[in-house]
Amino acid sequence: MPPKGKSSSSKGGKGGASSGSDSSAKKFQGPKGGGNALKVRHILCEKQSKALEAMEKLKAGVRFSEVASQYSEDKARQGGDLGWMTRGSMVGPFQDAAFTLPVSSMDKPVYTDPPVKTKFGYHIIMVEGRK
Repeated sequence: MPPKGKSSSSKGGKGGASSGSDSSAKKFQGPKGGGNALKVRHILCEKQSKALEAMEKLKAGVRFSEVASQYSEDKARQGGDLGWMTRGSMVGPFQDAAFTLPVSSMDKPVYTDPPVKTKFGYHIIMVEGRK
């Protein structure tokens, strides 16, 4: 009985627990280099047309912070800097997009294309850091 209990409970327990924790572990490990916090910048526009206009400026080589100052319609107008944000503190679609982006710089930003739609409007998101 102990061997059967050991093997079935340890295998079954581990198998059940690990498949459950594997999926949540994958969520948290998702981006290699890890982290549950991102240093995020964004450009938020109420209208998609304005967000697309901002994206054209980015594609033309204008610095992300300048485009954010001109186009963003939120309190983070100082270059779109939202600072460090943790997983769970961002609205769903924004968080999903942010955690898939690689870390980049304002000189060569990697941002969401097309803009991400949330209840707040259309976001162009870039990630400056991850921890």
